Amino acid sequence: MGDKLEIRPAKALGRLREDGIGPIEGATWYVAEEVGDGLVYYFPRGALAGMNWLTADMLLDGKFLVVFVLSLQEGDGGPTFRMVFGALNQCQARIRIPLEAVNQNRWRYPREGAWLKPMCGGDKVDLSEVDRVTLTVLRKSEEPARWCITPFIATVDEPPKLTKPFLPKGPLLDEFGQSRLHEWATKTRSEKELIERLKSQLEEASRSRFPESYFRWGGWKELKFEATGFFRTHHDGKRWWLVDPDGYAFWSSGLDCVRPDTDANIEGLEDALSWLPDFESQFKIAFHTSFEGHRHFNYLIANFIRAFGPDQWYDCWAKITLSLMRQWGFNTVANWSDWQIASRDGFPYVRPLHLQVRHVPYIFRDFPDVFHPDFEQDAEEFAEPLKETAEDPAFVGYFLMNEPTWGFAKQLPAEGMLLTTPSCATRLALSDFLRKRYSNSNAALSSAWGIDVTFAEVAEGEWSKPITDAARADLAEFSTFMVKRLYETLSAACKRVDPNHLNLGARYYTVPPDWAVEGMKCFDVFSINCYMERVPADRLRPLSEKLGMPILIGEWHFGALDVGLPASGIGRVANQEERGKAFRVYLETAAAETWCVGVHYFTLYDQSALGRFDGENYNIGFLDVCNRPYEPLVEAAKSSHERLYKVASGQLSPYDEPVQYLPKLFL
Repeated sequence: MGDKLEIRPAKALGRLREDGIGPIEGATWYVAEEVGDGLVYYFPRGALAGMNWLTADMLLDGKFLVVFVLSLQEGDGGPTFRMVFGALNQCQARIRIPLEAVNQNRWRYPREGAWLKPMCGGDKVDLSEVDRVTLTVLRKSEEPARWCITPFIATVDEPPKLTKPFLPKGPLLDEFGQSRLHEWATKTRSEKELIERLKSQLEEASRSRFPESYFRWGGWKELKFEATGFFRTHHDGKRWWLVDPDGYAFWSSGLDCVRPDTDANIEGLEDALSWLPDFESQFKIAFHTSFEGHRHFNYLIANFIRAFGPDQWYDCWAKITLSLMRQWGFNTVANWSDWQIASRDGFPYVRPLHLQVRHVPYIFRDFPDVFHPDFEQDAEEFAEPLKETAEDPAFVGYFLMNEPTWGFAKQLPAEGMLLTTPSCATRLALSDFLRKRYSNSNAALSSAWGIDVTFAEVAEGEWSKPITDAARADLAEFSTFMVKRLYETLSAACKRVDPNHLNLGARYYTVPPDWAVEGMKCFDVFSINCYMERVPADRLRPLSEKLGMPILIGEWHFGALDVGLPASGIGRVANQEERGKAFRVYLETAAAETWCVGVHYFTLYDQSALGRFDGENYNIGFLDVCNRPYEPLVEAAKSSHERLYKVASGQLSPYDEPVQYLPKLFL
C-alpha cells in the first residue's frame, strides 16, 4: 500500500446521480436532490493507519452555498468522526484533512481557498479500525446541489495547497467587493453612485437622534431607579432591567461587529478578484494578515477610501455609523466592535476579553489547565485590559469569552482531557477527587466504573480504556468543578481590576447542560448566542431563575438569498421584507420576557461574498459592502425601537405577525 492510497466511491446514497465528467482532471459530476444524498467509499479496515492526510479536489456549481459532511467510521454502526465544510461556488477547492483531526482535540481547521470552515464533530475514532468514508450533503438551498470531485487520496506526506484554482465563470467579485455570480436590484453599479451615497450619509449624520422615548444613554425616560454612575442590573419586582448611569431603565438593543469589516480572505484566491490594488497604494490599510496568517482585503474600507481618501475615511465611517445606529434606534455598540468610537462618543458599548493562556497548557480544545497554580497569573493578565475602561460610564460590561469550543464537543471537558492530555494538574485534581469519592480504593473505583482502572492511570498517561456511563457521571461532576474554577478565577480577577462594570458571562452557544450551568453562577448577566426564530422562553426562563440573574442574547440574525450572497446565515427567511418581519418578532418577543435585558444582532455588515477568514459569506447585515442599508430591515428596527420600552414594560403586546422562515443555509 505504501505511502499513498486512492479511494474511489463504492455506491451512491439517497437520490444522488452521476452527471458526467468534470472539468477538473479525474473528477466526476454529481447531482444531489435532497439533504443526505452522497457517496460511500470503502477500503480495507486499517488502511488509513499510518496515513497523515486525506485529500480531494472539488468544484461546486451554482450560486448558493452547499454544506457537506465527511465521515470516517469504524465499520457498520461504529464510532464516527465527522468533518463539516462548505465550498465557494464556481471555484476549484482542495479538501485537505489532517488525519490527526480524528483525535477531536481541535474544533475548527483553517479555511483554505474555496474550502470553507472545516469543523470537527462526532466521535474520536481509531484509524486502524476505520473502513469507510462517506460524503453527504448536510445543507443546501432549494436548488439541486451539483458538484464534481476527484477520488480521495490518503497520503503520508502533506499534499500541496491549491494556489491557482480553476474558475469556470471568471472572477467572483467586482471592484466594489460585490458578487459577480448574482444579480439583484440594489447592486451598486458605479463608483459615482457609491461616492454620492457615502457623502450623503456623512452630510446627514449630524441630524441623527435616538427615538423620542430614549434618554441620553438610550434608557427609558419614563422609568427611573437609583443612579450609580455606571450600568447595573435591577429587578423591580416584575422584571429584570439594566439601569443606565443616570438611573433610567435600560434594555440593550445592540449591533455586533460595529467596525469597518467585510474582510475577504483572498489567500490563494487572487485570481478570483476583478480588482485588487497594489499593496503600496492609498488602499494599503485595507490589507491585513491577522487571521491565521492569511492575506485579507477589506472592500468596505476601499470603498470609503474612494469617497474620503486614506486619511479621513475612518473618522467619516465612525461618524456615519454611530449616526445610523441612533437613527435606527440601537442603543448599544455590541461585541466584536471598535468600541473606542463609542467610548469617545458617550455611546453605550460592551467589550470582549480574550483568554490566551501563556503560563499553563490547554488540556482539551480551549479549556485551560485550571488547577495549575500558574492559572491565577494567566487570569490576572486576562483581566488587565479592563483598566483602560474601568471608570468609563458608557461601558456597560465585558464578555469573558465567546462560545468556548469545549462546549461544542460531544465529550465532557474532563473526558476530553483524559482522552487528549497525558499529563496536567487538572488530571491530578481529578484523581484526587476520585480518591476521596472511592476511599482511595482502586478496587472500588474499578467496580463503580465497570472497568479495570487505577487512580494512577486517571492521574497520568495515555488513556485507552472505554468511558462507561458510570465513569461519565463522575466526569460530569468533576467537569462542573472545572467550569466553576475557570469562571470564578477569571471573574474574580476582572472584579479586582474593574469593580464598576458588569460581568456579562461567556456567550455560550446554546442553553448549557446542567453540569456546565452549575459552574456559571459568578456572572452578573448570563449571555447566550441564540440563533432561533425567537428566544426559547421555556428554556431560558428557568435558567434565569436557577442562576438568579438576567439573560442577554449575544448573537442572532436572519438573512436571505435575494441580494447577492451565497448563504443566509443561521436564520433564513424568504427575502429582505421577511428579514424585517423576523427582526421585529425576535426583538419584541424577547423584550416582553421579564428575564431578558437585551438582544445584540449579529452583525452590522454582510460578510464578504468570497467569505471572511473562515469562509462564512452570509447576508446578515443592516448594510452591504457598499454601505447601502437594507431598507425593509432598517424600517423594521425603527418601528420596534419606537415601541421597545412599552413592550418591555407590558404596556404593548409584541409584534407577532407570521414570518416565512426557510431551512437554514450556513456553514
